[in-house]
Amino acid sequence: MKGNPGMKTIKHLVLASLLLFGCPLAAEEPVYDLVIRNGRVIDGSGNPWFLADVAVKDGRIVAVARVLKDKGQVEMDAKGLVVAPGFIDMHSHSDFLLLEDGDARSKIHQGVTTEILGEGNSAGPNMGKRAARSATVNGKTVRWKTLGEYFQVLEKSGTATNVASYVGLNNAWEAAMGKSFDRPSEEHFTLMEKVIREAMEDGALGLSCQVMMPPGSLATTDDVIRLAKIIKPFGGTFSTHIRNEGTGVFASIEDAIRVGEEADVPVDIIHLKIADEQYWGRMQEIVELIEAARTRNVNVQANVYPYTRGNNNLVSIMPPWVHEGGREALLKRLADPEMRTRIKHDVINGVPGWYNHYTAVGGDWSRMLVAGNNRFKGLTMDRVMALRTVDRKNVDLLDELMDFLVEEGGSVSTVYAHHTEKDMNLALEQPWCSVGSDGAAYAIKGPLRRGNPHPRNFGTFPRVLGYYVREQKLLSLEDAVRKMTSLNAAKVGIQDRGQIARDFRADITIFDPKTVIDKATYTEPFQYCEGIIHVIVNGTLVLHEGKHTGNRPGMALRRQSAIP
Repeated sequence: MKGNPGMKTIKHLVLASLLLFGCPLAAEEPVYDLVIRNGRVIDGSGNPWFLADVAVKDGRIVAVARVLKDKGQVEMDAKGLVVAPGFIDMHSHSDFLLLEDGDARSKIHQGVTTEILGEGNSAGPNMGKRAARSATVNGKTVRWKTLGEYFQVLEKSGTATNVASYVGLNNAWEAAMGKSFDRPSEEHFTLMEKVIREAMEDGALGLSCQVMMPPGSLATTDDVIRLAKIIKPFGGTFSTHIRNEGTGVFASIEDAIRVGEEADVPVDIIHLKIADEQYWGRMQEIVELIEAARTRNVNVQANVYPYTRGNNNLVSIMPPWVHEGGREALLKRLADPEMRTRIKHDVINGVPGWYNHYTAVGGDWSRMLVAGNNRFKGLTMDRVMALRTVDRKNVDLLDELMDFLVEEGGSVSTVYAHHTEKDMNLALEQPWCSVGSDGAAYAIKGPLRRGNPHPRNFGTFPRVLGYYVREQKLLSLEDAVRKMTSLNAAKVGIQDRGQIARDFRADITIFDPKTVIDKATYTEPFQYCEGIIHVIVNGTLVLHEGKHTGNRPGMALRRQSAIP
C-alpha cells in the first residue's frame, strides 16, 4: 500500500494485519490495536531487560506489563526476541532520497524509525541568494523555499520513517552571501539570523554546521557563536561537523565546546573521530577535553558510525579557495595549467586550518574508494589511476586526479580509510556518545540502487548490535539500545519517542539478538541486514518478518518552540 495512509494505526489495518500475522481475532472484544507478547523488553533507558507484554492503541504505547489480560485486534508473539524502541538515526542524509522513494528501505531494514536530517545543508530554507529547491515527486515537479514547506512536501508524498531536521548554517550563509567568499556585512548577518529564526519557528531541532568545507568553513568561530545564539530561546541544539578532524582535531573540538559555552546551547559533535594517521591513538585526549567541558556544565556530546572509513567527495582534496564561486568556477580552475601548479602545492603542503584528505591518508591512493556512480565505482583510486594511465608513462597523478574531477563535473563520492578501530571504539564506549549512520535511505532494487555507497547506509545499527555487542562485547545490549534511542531523543528534544513506556509513540523495533548483523561491505554494499524482524512506526507495521509492507506512516517531527 503506497502513499501516506494518513497516520493510520494498526487498528485501521486489521484485515491486512491479520493476514500478515495469521492470527485470529480474539474471542472477546479487543481493547488494544496490537499486543506484543512475551518479548524481552529493552526499554531504551539503559535499564536491564525484562519480560513483558506491550500494548499499542491509536499509535501510542498504552500499557507495558508482565502479563496483559486484555486482548488486541492483532496479537504478536515475540518470544526469544528483543522489543526495543525504534532506532533514531542521529545523523542521516535521506532528505531528498525520501522524496524519490518514501519507503526508506535501507533504514527500515535496520530498525530505524526516525531520521535526523540537516548536516550543514538542510532541505530548507532556500531563499535570498540561495535558490528554491525542487524535486520530482510522483512524476510532478514540486518546489519549496522554507523548511516547513519541505516538511509538508515530504508528508504529502509519504514516508515510512519519521523525520526531523536541523537548519543548516550553509542555508543561512548562502541566503545572504550566495557563492561569494567575501566577509559578510552586518546586514548580511541580520539576514542569516532571520533565516535561522524562521526555520526554528518551522520546527527545526537547532543549528547544524559543516565547517570543514565552504561555505561553512568561511564562518569564524565567533560567527558561529553569534548564529547559534538564535536557537537558544527555542531550546535548540548545535550540531557540528568540526572544522578539522585530522591534525587540527583538538583545536576544532575546543572550538565546538566554545560555541556551546558562549551561546549557552547543547552541542553534539558529528561522527567523532581522529581522521589523520599522524594523530591516531589519541582519542583519550579528546574524551578528556569533552569531559572537562561537561564538568564545567557545558553540555557537549557526540555521535559515531561504527566503521573506520568515512564518506566524502574526491573534490575535498582540493583546497578551499578552489571552490569559490561554485562548481563552474571550480572546474575552470581545475582545467587551468597555471592554477594547477598552485593547487598541487597546496594539496601536498596543506593550507593553515584546512583539513586535507590527501595528507590524512598519507597520500595513499589505495585508501580512497570510489563510491560515485561512474565506471570506476567500487575501485580504489590506485586502481583507477592505473587504468587511466596504462598506456602512458611519468604521469603526474595529481594532474590525473584533476582531469578525472573535470570529467565527472567536479564531484566523485569517495570513501576514505582515515581512522582506526581503537579510537572509534573508545569514542563509542563513552556514555555521551550515541549512534548515527551518516547514511541515507537507499534500496537494493530500483532507482535507489546506484553508485557504490558506504555500507553504513545499510548496516550501521545491526552492526552495533551484532558485532560490537554480541561478538566484541564492547557494549551491553541495553547500553547499545540506549545509544540508538533515548540518548538521541534527549539530545534533540524529542520527548515522546525513544523508549518503550506508556504514552510514548509506538515506534518499535523487534529483533533477534542471536542473529542480528550487518551484511553490507565496502565493495558489495547493497545488502540488507539480518535479524531485524518487525518494525512499527506510529503504531503501523512497516516491516513484517523482514519484509517491507509498503506502509508509509512516518511524520515530520517539529521541535516545539520554547518561545510562545
